[in-house]
Amino acid sequence: MSTIAVSEPIKHLARDLSQEPPRSPRETLGGYVIAARVLDKCRAFLNGTLGEYDFDCFMDNMFFGFAGIQAGDFKAFVATGASDEQVGEWIKAHAQQKDRAEVVKWNNQCRYTTPKDMPERFQVFMEDYIAENLPKGRPVYHVFDIFDLEEGRI
Repeated sequence: MSTIAVSEPIKHLARDLSQEPPRSPRETLGGYVIAARVLDKCRAFLNGTLGEYDFDCFMDNMFFGFAGIQAGDFKAFVATGASDEQVGEWIKAHAQQKDRAEVVKWNNQCRYTTPKDMPERFQVFMEDYIAENLPKGRPVYHVFDIFDLEEGRI
């Protein structure tokens, strides 16, 4: 098993996800939703400040799969200490060639996906997770609502 040497800038760029949440999955980076959140979790993973979050999880893989980017390649570039802007440019350069309309359509599909549209294992997991972790009486219309409600953005 190989390890990635982490650059000094990671310590300054990484959020401590045990103290603050990653960015909303709605926020874009390199033109893609989810990507800014993936970056926050990757930096925290590299820095040892991931808290209870997971890097390279189901949602991260939605982004990686659509963009055609390997999680390991992404992590290796992030480990260089690249800024948000540099990571955004790297994503654009390494993503499968997709026209803007295709990316916008995917972004909107992600933004407006409901829990019932997700795979069965996600639905089963979220059934209890929502009841245990979200404010009582707050409806969940879209999957991204789950994260934004729990993390206090809405």
